Amino acid sequence: MGGAGPGWGSAGLWVTLALAWSAAVALAAEEPAEPCGADGWAQDAVPPGAAFVAAASYRGPGNNDTRSNKALPILLWWSGSLFPHFPGDTERIDCPRGSCLVTRSRRVARHRRTKALIFYGTDFRAYEAPLPRLPHQTWALFHEESPMNNYVLSHSPGIRLFNYTATFRRESDYPLTLQWLPGTAYLRAPAVPLAEKDAWRRKGYGPVLYMQSHCDVPSDRDRYVRELMKYIQVDSYGKCLHNRELPSERLRDTSTATTEDSEFMTFIARYKFHLALENAICDDYMTEKLWRPMHLGAVPVYRGSPAVRDWMPNNLSIILIDDFDSPQELAKYLDFLDKNGEEYLKYLEYKNAGGIKNQFLLESLEKREWGVNDMTLPNYLNGFECFICDKENARVKEEQEHKKSHGKIPAPRPHIAQFKHMGCPMPTPGFGSVEDLSGGDSWKEMWLQDYWQSLDQGEALTAMIHRNESHQGRFWDYMHEIFLKRTRQH
Repeated sequence: MGGAGPGWGSAGLWVTLALAWSAAVALAAEEPAEPCGADGWAQDAVPPGAAFVAAASYRGPGNNDTRSNKALPILLWWSGSLFPHFPGDTERIDCPRGSCLVTRSRRVARHRRTKALIFYGTDFRAYEAPLPRLPHQTWALFHEESPMNNYVLSHSPGIRLFNYTATFRRESDYPLTLQWLPGTAYLRAPAVPLAEKDAWRRKGYGPVLYMQSHCDVPSDRDRYVRELMKYIQVDSYGKCLHNRELPSERLRDTSTATTEDSEFMTFIARYKFHLALENAICDDYMTEKLWRPMHLGAVPVYRGSPAVRDWMPNNLSIILIDDFDSPQELAKYLDFLDKNGEEYLKYLEYKNAGGIKNQFLLESLEKREWGVNDMTLPNYLNGFECFICDKENARVKEEQEHKKSHGKIPAPRPHIAQFKHMGCPMPTPGFGSVEDLSGGDSWKEMWLQDYWQSLDQGEALTAMIHRNESHQGRFWDYMHEIFLKRTRQH
């Protein structure tokens, strides 16, 4: 059940966007250099008001852009909850290649100076997308969260709706892969001494910790952990597979367990192994479930990004579940390390001086322009909007050069996101195969259906854009057409 719908392949979408941008260039040639007042608005739009002339300047990287606010490109955060400025709705940002106005006010959605719409992936719904898609605007996607939040983005028709992306994938235009790793010092934090961990074991605690309260997820992690529990003691404190109580009411508080609270961190650091299973499987999707145990000096027993080894500090710092033929084989290996301290400590050698040997990791952290819990650096929201601002200012300049050359210089070609900017695979059972599951299995009914319906949604919206649809209500008509076509094919 893959592939694009009839006539709506990736090449077709590229042609549509290319024609749209060419039309935008032609439109720009007819506009005055200084847009003024309501004359430049689409017929059904509302003028932006004084805020778009008098917005206070954002003290970003800075530049030599002397244009007034009323001449700047506008970037609209369509997902207004992510707008990274306060207290107002509009701000001027001064980025390396030029300045822009950024806003969360949808009143400017159809203004000719509004060059880009920025969407938050978790909030993006194909049936709520702003239509018709205007030819002079790019769509930018910010999605640092789990692929489970929106599987539309894991299919080519969905991700290729966007021109620029900021996702956890390294192939993204603005990668957020190391969003949970503050830096190498975080990895080098000292571990609890092995003697203390062994004393903890003698008190009856297991060698393995499991701490999850989000149970029904695409990675189906509980199914695997339930099988692993048959062969080794796993202390599970969360709501999922709960078998042990945290020692105090304060620690049992959910908010404490989801932050780096010192008491909570001290408690879980005594465990030798942490089961670190992401809620969904996708290349480069790595969260605090991986980095937090490494910070504490526990060994992550990991399932998540298939490419996780590319980012590890050395060649022996985590244990990959998928390296073992069965939960029973994994349990045997964990039991071996639990009883052989010298072998166990090899997994913590990256904490020693010079122990982080992965140059790719070191270089990626060095090149990263945004910080994690670092007030001396911009956050990734500000970084991404400056990235888009620079791209849009460059596009405006190229359009002007095309206009001045009377067509001798070609119009700018549209940049379109690629499948690998997200491209997460179909969910599979945490243990066993799909064929082994009963017909009424809740995981099977929920996540497989969600994954493939998301493909249909991406195709439906792509078709609507091709046909210049303006009524969102027709989305479900397109979905019905796709459903009927698939039914005939199968």
